[in-house]
Amino acid sequence: MHHKHQNTPPHSHLNDLNRQASARLALSLGLTLAFLVVEFIAGLWANSLALLTDAVHNLTDVLALGLSWYAMRLTLQPPNANKTFGYHRAGILAAFINSSTLVVISLGIFYEAYQRLTSPPEVKSGILIGVGLLAFFVNLGTAWLVKQGSEHDLNMRSAFIHLMGDVFSTIGAVIAGVIIWFTGWNWLDPLVSALIGVLILWNAWIILRETADILLEGAPLDVDMAHMVKDILQVPRVLGMHDLHVWSITRSLRALSAHILTDDLSMRQGVEIQRQINELLHHKYHIDHATLQLECEGCEPDGLFCDLNGKSESKEAQNVLDD
Repeated sequence: MHHKHQNTPPHSHLNDLNRQASARLALSLGLTLAFLVVEFIAGLWANSLALLTDAVHNLTDVLALGLSWYAMRLTLQPPNANKTFGYHRAGILAAFINSSTLVVISLGIFYEAYQRLTSPPEVKSGILIGVGLLAFFVNLGTAWLVKQGSEHDLNMRSAFIHLMGDVFSTIGAVIAGVIIWFTGWNWLDPLVSALIGVLILWNAWIILRETADILLEGAPLDVDMAHMVKDILQVPRVLGMHDLHVWSITRSLRALSAHILTDDLSMRQGVEIQRQINELLHHKYHIDHATLQLECEGCEPDGLFCDLNGKSESKEAQNVLDD
């Protein structure tokens, strides 16, 4: 038996939100691309690695925003026989690719910063300060455009982190420019560039770790599996459960499948049990897509989690119910 929760947001509403997000991504993409050209020319003129580093980071932002925009457009496509979940995972793939490219870029920044720290070139600090201030306002504006929805959409989150990385990068470039203006310490330029690389690498790791977990069908990080099992077992006439799977299609779209053990019930009573479980999953664990198979007592195997390899389950799985 399967019961779909009635409070699941309608697909038309989700599509409207995705269209709005797509428009904001497109506007951010245009602004970032225009400023990229200005910043790259200024970096060459000022001989500033901090500006050139930020320009390269802006180039990755252009690619990231373009990929995020394309993935957002894909999610508007309806499910079909080949993609029964639709194209929601396109955003997760985009976030994974974006975070992977950030790791490569940060390593390149570290190498170039090391080369310049050993022999710091003269930096035109006036240009560094002026362009850095302009970059700060452009990056802050584009980050604001994509912030809405980034709390629940990993694709938008990866684009937002790209842009916020630029906001902090430009602050660092401006600070370095001011200090160089008064002191002539040209080595501050590559040092700030290296610090920017650390910031980029850290943010990339956060997104990369979460996207990899989703692609590996890991359980949502904020779902306590042991407590969820105990809560389901508190539903009246639920005697046990097995073959439990909980996974994320995207950060905000979760799914669950499980076999629910009951006594011998009528169809109407079984539907009521499913309704109560779905209410629990929706309100407490934000899971709106649950497939529940009801089974009578005596049908259940020993394991809570189904091992697709046919091996015995782990001690941790065996002890979830006992805890």
